[in-house]
Amino acid sequence: MRALDDLDRRLLSALRADSREPVAALARRLGVSRATVTSRIDRLLDEGTVLGFSVRVREERDPDSVTAVCLVEVEGRSTDEVIAQLRGLPDIRALHSTNGKWDLVAEIRTESLATFDRLLRDIRTIDGVANSETSLLLSSVID
Repeated sequence: MRALDDLDRRLLSALRADSREPVAALARRLGVSRATVTSRIDRLLDEGTVLGFSVRVREERDPDSVTAVCLVEVEGRSTDEVIAQLRGLPDIRALHSTNGKWDLVAEIRTESLATFDRLLRDIRTIDGVANSETSLLLSSVID
């Protein structure tokens, strides 16, 4: 995998802001040809830098959904196995390794409290999970 250059970074920034922006508009904004934008997007997808495209939903439009951050402590050297299990849970939107007391941080979004409760139970029963602490996100002050 090659390192990202300035054009890759600017393209990724534009796609984060609006992944539905037409290639022609991206090309104009970035000062390159449409073919360059298309080939860069294809390469970023092929290399696994871009994993996919998604939709962000305004939270107040889905008032029953639950958003949270789950801090996970892993036993011994089982981090890779725990990560593999967590990756299989569809309500985990992002997963990060970290330092300090907690080994992993999972960003969670579920459709309801009942689904959230089941997800926490699933996380806690994964072999290698020693401890977890979860905080519900009540509102966003910066979007």
